[in-house]
Amino acid sequence: MTTIDHFNLRSFDLNLLVAFDALIAEGNVTRAARRLKIQQPAMSHSLSTLRVLLQDELFIRVGQVMQPTARARSLAIPVRHALRQAQLALTGNQAFDPATEERTFRIAMSPEIELLLIPELTMRLRRDAPGLKVLARVFPYEAMEPSLEDGGIDIAVGCTYTKTSRRSFETLYEPEMACCYNPALLPLSNPVELPDYLSAEHATISQNETLQGCIKDALEMAGVELNVITAAPGYMSVLSAAQVAPVIATVPSRIAGRYAALLGLEVSPLPLSLTFPSVKMVWANHADNDHANGWLRQQIRDSLVCTAVGGQKLDVSV
Repeated sequence: MTTIDHFNLRSFDLNLLVAFDALIAEGNVTRAARRLKIQQPAMSHSLSTLRVLLQDELFIRVGQVMQPTARARSLAIPVRHALRQAQLALTGNQAFDPATEERTFRIAMSPEIELLLIPELTMRLRRDAPGLKVLARVFPYEAMEPSLEDGGIDIAVGCTYTKTSRRSFETLYEPEMACCYNPALLPLSNPVELPDYLSAEHATISQNETLQGCIKDALEMAGVELNVITAAPGYMSVLSAAQVAPVIATVPSRIAGRYAALLGLEVSPLPLSLTFPSVKMVWANHADNDHANGWLRQQIRDSLVCTAVGGQKLDVSV
């Protein structure tokens, strides 16, 4: 455990960290003062003191916004994490009230989860927790764990996250895939037959350097190769390609169920069995006792239940 230098901390007014966090959140001295319920001159004085103590401008005015310097950006997440931990320690087991809480959650999610979760979750937050906000982030796997630990993100949801000793997690559901195509451009039977599927041209989701992208491993396990002519990082662009071109878009069934009809696409079950990693929700162990984090996890579970095809329930085994 790292030793705390109590003597040096004693000479630093820790209230300045609260002021710094408010400035980061608001990007404006007046709004930051309003958030802390203090006068604007008092906030300006706190900023001046921080600049002297940290030997950096911290915020530079650009128009009506105070842009953080590189030094301020490097401090933002550690300071927020420290304040959050202090708040948890001081509040203990006090009840969390979503109707009055004010907080911004950062959620790392895969493209599939982004399309499924954001609409439903936004509706729930506006209805039940008007002071809570969500910043969705697309995080590479290797950046997820340190960001969970240092508070850069609060929760991660996707199919690439696996259990380690430093994270809490639960399985949300097992993904299934479907075929989407424009029947006016591809006169296929529904359900699509395997020979037609294999002989067709395809559009797939890919966030790496391969055309097969997210389904590459599953296709190789099944001993199948597709003629992929278009690969893109987002599902809506892949579905839109199928709307205007004679290609099959292979996408998760939940995505197809929610968006295919909007683009006039036919939806068929996949004519072969492919195995994909489970979709999991992951959070840092230190957030287990964070009632706000726990409440948000429940909203994520409930939101994804609403996206299930045929009303299937979520598997929440740990």
